[in-house]
Amino acid sequence: MTEPLRRSFLPFPLHSRGKVRDMYDVGEDRLLMLATDRLSAFDVVMAEGIPWKGAVLTAVTVWWLERLGDIVENHLIASDPEDIVARVPELEESRPQWAGRALLVRRTKPLPVECVVRGYLSGSAWKEYRETGTLAGEPLVEGLRESDRLDPPIFSPATKAGSGHDENITLDRVRELLGAATADRLRDTSLALYGRGRQLAAETGIILADTKFEFGLAADRLVLIDEVMTPDSSRFWPEETYAPGRSQPSLDKQPVRDYLEELTRAGRWNKTPPPPALPPAVIEATTARYLDVHRRLTGRELEG
Repeated sequence: MTEPLRRSFLPFPLHSRGKVRDMYDVGEDRLLMLATDRLSAFDVVMAEGIPWKGAVLTAVTVWWLERLGDIVENHLIASDPEDIVARVPELEESRPQWAGRALLVRRTKPLPVECVVRGYLSGSAWKEYRETGTLAGEPLVEGLRESDRLDPPIFSPATKAGSGHDENITLDRVRELLGAATADRLRDTSLALYGRGRQLAAETGIILADTKFEFGLAADRLVLIDEVMTPDSSRFWPEETYAPGRSQPSLDKQPVRDYLEELTRAGRWNKTPPPPALPPAVIEATTARYLDVHRRLTGRELEG
């Protein structure tokens, strides 16, 4: 098993360190976006890393960006390690830390809204619908089941929380925050991206149940930023096991979530730090899920 990278140390100022990504300021309005192998579940970062996870998130994001450029501009400058070093020579010595898991991107002004698109009724959307018949306060048709397909897909924005869970908000609230023109463009662009993603994923036997996009502004132009339709930002379901009326197996960190739920039911963990230790079998099963998503989408094995 490849040794996972939980924390990076590069010779540049640290711009930010999130649950998964370390962002470095490499000058000239550029950032190095490095996906570690950290894993967060129930908003708690696990003590162990998941081998190959960061490489999968990076490779999948690049694969999607290559197929979405006609819909909206994105922040990617370079993904190939040779190209990155040619642009930022000071990264040569630290290449073993970031090669294959980092993107050189343009700095933008991030918009404070998560642009979620739901094509199936699951997760927090199912919970709200079951209780009130609504999604983000907006009524949905009666009689829907868990995991039912939503046609057309629904734009379900959320506020970006620095910690804890994001909160679903209405499109009208986004208009109040950002103005009607920007809000409507976020909705239309997000729906177009999801539509392309759902179509391409279906061709590989994957159901893209829902996903979230993030956008920034560069000289007042709307730019797609951060990760794109990865197992961390999306629900991927294997088409061969899909059956509405129940929860679906996911191609993501589900083995970790299942294990932690077992501990919680047994009274051995309360979903707060510190996290419990993850057994090797759970870590290996989670790595296998991430690699499977990459293999199915791209038709290739992950290199490196």
